[in-house]
Amino acid sequence: MRTAGWSVVAGAWMLAMGTGLAQAEQGTTAKPAVPDAKQAMMEAMQKFGSPSEGHKALEPLAGTWGYAAQFWMSPDEAPESMTGTAVNTLIFGGRFLKQEVNGQPMEEGHPPFEGTGFIGYDNIRKEYQTVWFDNMMTGMMTGTGQFDASTKTLADEGSFSCPVTGETHRWYRTAWTVSDSDHTTYESYSRTPEGREFKSMEIRYTRAQ
Repeated sequence: MRTAGWSVVAGAWMLAMGTGLAQAEQGTTAKPAVPDAKQAMMEAMQKFGSPSEGHKALEPLAGTWGYAAQFWMSPDEAPESMTGTAVNTLIFGGRFLKQEVNGQPMEEGHPPFEGTGFIGYDNIRKEYQTVWFDNMMTGMMTGTGQFDASTKTLADEGSFSCPVTGETHRWYRTAWTVSDSDHTTYESYSRTPEGREFKSMEIRYTRAQ
């Protein structure tokens, strides 16, 4: 990521230098455009690279939380339960929300649950982007979505490689709703082989601090 950032800066500078050199070769006596071109590039980077209104939706999710979760492997099965804690931190000046989740073992003899996630808002694409990975799978869940201010719900949709079904791109969608400053609810939905959508997970968070 650091290399990509420096590449953008270098590209802006090279473009500005190229403009100035072209003018010099043409014998123009006008003021070199290097400072103006560089400034325009840097202003664009500042605009698109800084936290915006879209990032404010992440703020209520930050903090330390306790949670109670239920999981459904299929729509007709009884749910499994798990409790744990989540520490959500705004990083890089509020550009991203980092999630660090821990929970009790899903089954006796299994290790405790550990998961990490990132949520950000892309100013250029005007979308939320999510990444999640944990110690129950080897792939990453990735998705994109939008925030509904009227319901205070951050929704996304994406896919992941499922260790249960063996699917390489298992579809999912989620809805993370802020009830109040101390309570949020996260819901995830999957599909049966026949295409029937069902709730596969519900997590109720209560703020600890």
